Amino acid sequence: MSEAQEFWDELYGARERVWSGRVNPWLAETAAPLSPGRALDLGCGEGGDTVWLAEHGWHVTAVDISPTALDRAAAAAEAAGVTARIDFQRHDLLESFPDGEFDLVSAQFLQSPLDFDRDTVLRRAVAAVAPGGVLIVVDHGAAPPWAHEMARKHRFLSVDEVIDPIGLDPAEWQRVRAEPVERSATGPDGEAGTLLDNVIVLRRVTH
Repeated sequence: MSEAQEFWDELYGARERVWSGRVNPWLAETAAPLSPGRALDLGCGEGGDTVWLAEHGWHVTAVDISPTALDRAAAAAEAAGVTARIDFQRHDLLESFPDGEFDLVSAQFLQSPLDFDRDTVLRRAVAAVAPGGVLIVVDHGAAPPWAHEMARKHRFLSVDEVIDPIGLDPAEWQRVRAEPVERSATGPDGEAGTLLDNVIVLRRVTH
């Protein structure tokens, strides 16, 4: 077992639920007007995004490094009655990557406290987008106001610092959206706050 798999399995194993189970709002906003096709959910966690996509007609390949996360995502899919639309796969994305091309590739908060060559993963994500398809990357742009001091001191990447290392060909890619966006959220103890997300939506141009 790799260090990364051990870390994420321990994180999920420490609690019955880690995430809210709801779809990430920027993914829902981006995907809602699209014609459903094949989607790739990178770092699917407990399946909130995956289940939402399947409920809205997408055929989803859902990927995570943690078997515990994938088991929970599969249980959520079964409860929602959408198992037939989802292919769950375990990958360490630096070692292996799902085959095929996808109409929507989603990387929602694909960030890690471990050493993680995310630029390489995002370049693989770019290569997996079908002509006319969309890549959506959403990152934390700043620490939540309720985060501990170490997280608040962390320097988060800007939108350009996320996009530039991917090396996109401007003749092949359109920036649909690339900006920091604020949203209201509720902290773990019920406190209200404002979060900053980097929202990046890129479309592969068809010729």
